[in-house]
Amino acid sequence: MVFNVLILIIVITVLISFSALNNKDLLYRFMFIPTRVQESGEKYRFFSHMFIHADYGHLIFNMLSLYFLGSFMLNMEGGTYLDGSGGIIEVQDGWIQKYGFWGGQALFVALYFAGGLFATLLPYARNKNNPGYMSLGASGAVSAVIFAAILWNPTMKLHLLFIPIGIPAYIFGPLYIAYEIYMDKRGNTGIAHDAHIGGAIFGILFVLFTNIDAGKRFIDLIF
Repeated sequence: MVFNVLILIIVITVLISFSALNNKDLLYRFMFIPTRVQESGEKYRFFSHMFIHADYGHLIFNMLSLYFLGSFMLNMEGGTYLDGSGGIIEVQDGWIQKYGFWGGQALFVALYFAGGLFATLLPYARNKNNPGYMSLGASGAVSAVIFAAILWNPTMKLHLLFIPIGIPAYIFGPLYIAYEIYMDKRGNTGIAHDAHIGGAIFGILFVLFTNIDAGKRFIDLIF
């Protein structure tokens, strides 16, 4: 069996999430709580929140998104493909093909966990003195993976629940960001939209930092 860091992340997250959903003490210990970081120095919470989820639906949605976009990022063979609706898309090699088996997976681990960390910075700054703020879930890290994939292959089609046609990634990305900004400004949704935005920004910056040509390629493909 070939080692796959993506599957390992998903399995560990599912196991810990299942345990935490049946153990409220564990759930609390893993949550991202800025006041606990600020007052008690519990910096591990910048990472631990990625391994727990609010409910089974939250877990399933995040892990399915991570699996499909992560697999695409890691394993895709570059070339020109039909997109299923008669159109043609150009796809770049996945990270394993481009950076090697271990190099590609190491980059993915860095993207995922650093993205999850970066996604907490704005919520932390906003809420470090707010004892009522708590958040959990891998959504920020998954958002980093999604936007890294969008920059890497902007013409790919993303298929969303209840929408029968694929949406080009370069269209989905701005719509997603606009929605998250709107919902963040609206407030009181019970969802850390600022973490989603932070993860998305990190995913883009990570790809540009590790492969400057990706930005030029994105512009060439779109314009």
